Amino acid sequence: MPRVAGCDPGTSSLDLLVLDDGAVADQVRFAPDALRADPAAAVAWLRDRRPFDLVAGPSGYGLPLVRAADCTDAHLDMMSLVRPDERGAAGGVAGFGAVARAFRDSGLPVVFLPGVVHLPTVPPHRKLNRIDLGTPDKVGVVALALARIADTWTREGPVCVVELGTAFTAAVVVNERGEIADGVGGTAGPLGWRGGGAWDGEAAYLLGPLRKADLFAGGAAGVADAEVRRAAFVESVVRTVAGLCGLFEPDDGFETIVLSGRLFAAEPAFVASLRLVEALAPFARSEYEVVGLTPLAGAWVKEAAQGAALLADGLAGGRYRPLVDALRLREASGTALDWLTHPGAAAVRAWFGVGGRAP
Repeated sequence: MPRVAGCDPGTSSLDLLVLDDGAVADQVRFAPDALRADPAAAVAWLRDRRPFDLVAGPSGYGLPLVRAADCTDAHLDMMSLVRPDERGAAGGVAGFGAVARAFRDSGLPVVFLPGVVHLPTVPPHRKLNRIDLGTPDKVGVVALALARIADTWTREGPVCVVELGTAFTAAVVVNERGEIADGVGGTAGPLGWRGGGAWDGEAAYLLGPLRKADLFAGGAAGVADAEVRRAAFVESVVRTVAGLCGLFEPDDGFETIVLSGRLFAAEPAFVASLRLVEALAPFARSEYEVVGLTPLAGAWVKEAAQGAALLADGLAGGRYRPLVDALRLREASGTALDWLTHPGAAAVRAWFGVGGRAP
């Protein structure tokens, strides 16, 4: 009967959820201003609720299940992926590095989770020149989606989980065995509310040198024409899901397309205008298989925090262990920089003190 916690260090807040034997026991949300004032606020909240068997900490771009006791400063840099010239001043998630360091140094049984790129279930050819196939919070959302699907009906085919965040939009594919097979992360994927999604290389060249904060700019929120904004956003999501559908038999479609994300609450009128259920129905086996992600009983924090807690429960040997086993989290390995083949990749890896794999 493990007692665990999971967190989501998202753009709009840091959310925490506590599970006792798989049931919601407590939860909280910290606004960015609160974390800037005290990066250890979330750690203090957890300490007041000890003991824990495991805590899934804020993992940024991910590590292959590194425990706090083994987490070095280089690991912290790998989770934030900020160039040396911007460290301490980069935009994005408020004070992520300081928050992650507080978790690392907390004395709590913290583990940092992998992203999609770390998983052995994604073949190497899909990782080439990719870093963001889906960050650990997206793996958490997938875990919650699979758990909720298992509660309602038997899954027999591939699933696509589409996450509409307050900054980025992402999509992750799960095959019929319950393994993550591919993903398109926010900085390499569809248009986001704040982030512009995948970069046009020529635009990146002309606007460069880019800063971390530039990844959080150029999204739909900055488009003045409401109709152009809506059309660009929905078509970007549809084209992404349609492309991922090509991983499987063309006539099958996804058994289920699951929609989730903070944008549903932050911009409900905009999301409603997208009519995503109708837009994505051609890529599911029926329009009834495009569904919203339902929370755990009693949970109101973000889906990624709920999913992270489920993963912590499974890693601690709880009721969600079969989910963790299917996702093969314990086999995660490598770094988010392993699969870069550009001639400049060696210099980038040197910034973080890591090597690379031969593709």
